Amino acid sequence: MGRIDDTFRRLRKERNVALITFITAGDPELGVTERLIPRLAEAGADIIELGVPFSDPMADGPTIQRASERALSSGTSLEGILAMVRRVRAHCQVPLVLMGYFNPILQYGTERFARDAVDAGVDGVLLVDLPPEEAEEFRKSADHCGLRTIFLLTPTSDDARIRKVLKMGSGFLYYVSVTGVTGARQQVAVTVAERVAAIRQKTRLPVVVGFGVSTPDQAAQLALQADGVVVGSALVKHFEELHGPELEHRLADSVAALKNGMITAKAARFPA
Repeated sequence: MGRIDDTFRRLRKERNVALITFITAGDPELGVTERLIPRLAEAGADIIELGVPFSDPMADGPTIQRASERALSSGTSLEGILAMVRRVRAHCQVPLVLMGYFNPILQYGTERFARDAVDAGVDGVLLVDLPPEEAEEFRKSADHCGLRTIFLLTPTSDDARIRKVLKMGSGFLYYVSVTGVTGARQQVAVTVAERVAAIRQKTRLPVVVGFGVSTPDQAAQLALQADGVVVGSALVKHFEELHGPELEHRLADSVAALKNGMITAKAARFPA
């Protein structure tokens, strides 16, 4: 077992739902990320996804693309991210998931990455361009080191893909609520509840929903069905507008508002 599994186990006992927040590591530089991780956890983030910046983030919308550009401009590297996580682990135990693309890990070396990531304190990894059909070698290295391998399911995933992901995934399953790239949406797709319910009947892994979630009301709506809700672009957008203490305060306030919105859904989903 690890921090991700323990977190979902605790939340189930509390009859609660995970808030998973995404920020890009190194935006605007790694020192800021290092300070923000415990701040987000204190504000209500149950799990934190750290985007690994990449020069060709094909699954990301403009907001996260620009965040990757800022992080790369500041010299952020995969090695630097792992070193930062190691420093954070001296005083913060919130589960951390690296989210990004396979190329930086391939260049680093898959076995070396899995070993170094776990040694630094990373709990899981989600590679948006590594489908389960091509992930067997990486998953074996990750499993050997105790690193959770998280896969995406989308509205267009057929039964064969769902079975493959359920077989290979660990930590949690990430259901993409919309087709297309990341980015805030005005409303949540009406089919999400039905799809999440169907997936949850087939697996014991927690099912979380992300892509397009931006408001406390949307988070609360999804918390009625999913085991976790992911919010990314709506938080990353603050990095374009704010700096220093003002950025930290605004992010903490946004995370607290999202978590409070989800708590309001708790009574409806888990009546006393």
